[in-house]
Formats: sequence, C-alpha cells, structure tokens
Amino acid sequence: MTSSVHEEHEILIVGAGFAGLYQLHKLRERGHDVHVVESASGLGGVWYWNCYPGARVDTWGPMYQFSDEKLWRDWNFSELYPNWEEVRKYFHHVDEKLGLSRDITFDTRVTQATFDEGTHRWNVVAVNNTTGEVRRITARYLVLCTGFGSKPYIPDLPGLDTFQGIKHHTARWPQEGIDLSGKRLGVIGTGASGVQVIQEAAPVVDHLTVFQRTPMIALPMRQRTISDAENAADKQTYPQRMARRNGTFAGFDYDFVQQSALEVSDEERTKILEELWEIGGFVYWLGNFSDVFSNEESNRYVYDFWRDKTRMRIKNKDLWDVLAPTDPPHPFGVKRPSLEQRYYEVFNQDNVDIVTLRSNPIERVTPAGVVTADGIEHRLDVLVLATGFDAVTGGITAIDIRNAAGESFADSFKDGAHTALGTATAGFPNLLFVYGPQSPSAFCNGPTCAEAQGEWVVDFLDYLRENRITRIEPTREAEKSWQNKIDEITSSTLFDRAESWYMGANVPGKKVQMLMYPGGLPMFLHEVNESAANGYPEFVKN
Repeated sequence: MTSSVHEEHEILIVGAGFAGLYQLHKLRERGHDVHVVESASGLGGVWYWNCYPGARVDTWGPMYQFSDEKLWRDWNFSELYPNWEEVRKYFHHVDEKLGLSRDITFDTRVTQATFDEGTHRWNVVAVNNTTGEVRRITARYLVLCTGFGSKPYIPDLPGLDTFQGIKHHTARWPQEGIDLSGKRLGVIGTGASGVQVIQEAAPVVDHLTVFQRTPMIALPMRQRTISDAENAADKQTYPQRMARRNGTFAGFDYDFVQQSALEVSDEERTKILEELWEIGGFVYWLGNFSDVFSNEESNRYVYDFWRDKTRMRIKNKDLWDVLAPTDPPHPFGVKRPSLEQRYYEVFNQDNVDIVTLRSNPIERVTPAGVVTADGIEHRLDVLVLATGFDAVTGGITAIDIRNAAGESFADSFKDGAHTALGTATAGFPNLLFVYGPQSPSAFCNGPTCAEAQGEWVVDFLDYLRENRITRIEPTREAEKSWQNKIDEITSSTLFDRAESWYMGANVPGKKVQMLMYPGGLPMFLHEVNESAANGYPEFVKN
C-alpha cells in the first residue's frame, strides 16, 4: 500500500526553475511559510530536462543569472553561452549560497489541486515519481512556476509507437545520454532543440536525416570561451547591466535601435545591420530597428540581410530556398529565432539529407524508420522528436486543478487563456502564476522576468498577509481589460503572421491567440505596479 504524507503550508510553489527559486528565497526572507514541489530530481526547471546533445543557453551567460551580487560575485561561466551542464552547476551554486533545497520536495509531481471555499485553502495531491508515495498538502496560496516549456508536444504520427530504435523527445532526453556515433539519426523539427541536436550530431553520425516543416531563421551565436580575467573585469559592469534589464523590452542589457529601418539611408541601414550581425546572438533580433516587429518593409530589410548572409554558407544552391528562402516563410523574428554555431554548414556534408515536410509530409513511422509521401522509407537507428511544447499554458493545464464548484482549470482554458495582469485567472481563487500565460514570459530573459514579475507577486502576498486577506480572485472585467490590451498591441505587430508557439498555433486544437504580453517588460511592469499602487483593484479580496 502506498504511504501518504500530510503537510500544511501558507504558500505552495510548483516548480524549481528560476521563477520558483526566486519565489522561495524572497518569500522565505520575508517570513512566509513556503514550500516547493518539483517533478525533477534536481534544480533548474527546464535545465534539468534539457540535456540533449548541444543543449545550451541562448542568452549571454553573464545576464542569464540572478541579479543578487552574492550569487554572481564568485560565480563564473566559462563560455559566453553556457551549456546545460554548466547551468546545472550554477543552480547548485545558488543552492549552496541560499540553502533552497531544504524547502523543496524533489522527484514529486503535483497531480491534483482542489480549492476549499470553507477554509480558503488549496488541497493538493503530489506523487513521488519513483516510490508512488502520496503527499497531501494544504496551502493558502498556490503559486505555479511551471514555465513555458514544461509539457512536451509529441505529434500524432501514425506508427510512432512501433519504432524499434531509440526514440526520445528532446525535453525528455535520458540523463545518462545517448551515444550517437555511427548511428543513422532522424530529427523531426528544426526549432531551437532541433538546431542544437543537428549541428552537434552531424559530425559523428553515420547519416542524418532532417525533417523540416518550416525553415528556421537561425542567427549566429558567436560562441567563445570566457577567461577568469575577462570574467573579473566584466563583473565591474554587472551592477549597471543588471539594473538596466527591467528597462528593456526583453529584459536584457541591450534594447532596440531607437529608429526605424526606413529613417536611414541604404548605406547606414546596412552598416547598422552589419554591426548587429557581428555582435551575434539575439542582438540581431532584439537589438535591431525599433519597427522590426511592426513594419513589414523594415522587417523585410532585416530578413533579406539575414538571407543573403546565410546563403553564403550553403554550398548547394538547390538548398537555398529550402533553408534560406528568397521570400520569408514568415516575418523575421515573429517566431523565436534559434542561435547556431555551424548549423548551415551541416547541410554541406555528404551524410546529411533534408526532407521538406510541407511538400513531402511524413505518412507513417515504421519499426525501421520514417516513410514520407514520396514512398521512401528513411531507415533510422535513432529518432529525435524536436517538436517543441504545448507552450506557456501546457504545464498548468496538465495538472488537474479544480475550484470549489468542481470546474477544471484546463476546461477554463479550452477556449483560450484568460488572465488578469498575466498573474491569475477568474474562477480560481488564491492561484497565482509567475512566468506564465499573458505575462512577458517567452518574450523576456528568464531570470529577469522571474525577478521582475516575481517581486510583484511576493509584494502582493505580503499585502494579503498584512491585511489579513484569506481569499483573492480576479474579476472577469479585469481579465477582459488585460485581453483587450494584449489584442491591441498584437494587432499593431506582425506576430499573427506566423504559425508559432507564441500564438499557440503549433498544437492542433489549441486556440490561436497571443499567449504572452507583447508590450515589453517596462510596459508590463508599469501596468502591474500601477495596480499595486492602487490596492490591486483587479481582485476581489475577502
């Protein structure tokens, strides 16, 4: 018989990534009774699960960490873009400094949560992944920090279960790894994880088949090592750079060029794009001209520059329109670009083939490989599903969350996400989320958003305790107001021109809508801080 543990807390947090750890640390500092439940066996959220070949951060390491000086002062990343192993070491460093693990239950998945109107508390069920032990936890407030990439999306491919080789989604890669040397490898998907696996595996596999639906607009990473001396000198700039993060659109230490691509001469525009290109990384995306997401002509200039630079690296001209099309598959940057180190050179290798799924779709998976519409069976030893996530909302709706009337949170979101301030949903009292739906989340540097939105949530929970409030719930009117603001901003952009996970369009049956707050971090913080200054009028408080 499975044993059962009962416990009570004021606040229960789900998830031990950047957002969950920040909540734990700050709430604990302020004297709250708080506990975290994490489904993985270690810290880091997505960085526990992302251990596939080539997995690494797409943000400069110095800015991909908490802003607390006692955490960064004696921590050094060895590369500009750290790999998953080094990010894990960073989380262990944070744990050593702050002693977070003592208030975290690992290897345990929250499966159910039901609100009790009589006690104004959540009754939560969590199950140990290994032993099956059930933890029954009651908490006044439930804070979900499940991130935007915690529920893998696996396409419904006929015969997928029959494949007899090695098969894994990138987000569920075996912790012990897989030796790909000499294997026949197939990768379905060319998003961030697909790009990383492809460029890492191509030099060692016997043969690589890439199954591409939409060309990835990947940007050069400009990876390099960072010496201890450079780290020491760089840290002199950390306080100013960290302080700047909340004032930039995406929470980095740089921002858009404050002019339109149409306001400068052809020569000046090319010069600026060359400079951004040489810096590399997301600077060419989120440090580009201010109207790159709103003006089609400006966007096209940026795309054409990328296309011409990229084609110079592809020897086979027959692949130019496959990998870097003459006309953009969608406006530049409205799908999250991937960062690459040698992705396009991979397709110069004799042992690499690419299948364009829009013209030659997958018909079925067989025990030996993948059959496409042209009748060819691509025989494989290893099949990698780099097919992304039920992003932003999937981690929340995967939990059976019900209000006192028995209404399901997942059912509530079937017709689309709806929140007030990107933090709470009407009908589900005392439930808050950080880095979740309709917050800046995927448009923002993770650690920055974890701190910026997270600080607001901590202040809100302080306010509730100080005012002896035991039940809060956002109003439908507040949700409509927030939705209208998101819709208004989105309508002025090019984001709805792409079938992206930003819009929920990658998962069949999911409502197509902007899942994040698209106005940028400063505008978001203005909205939520104005709410705080006015006593949180979006919420009914009892």
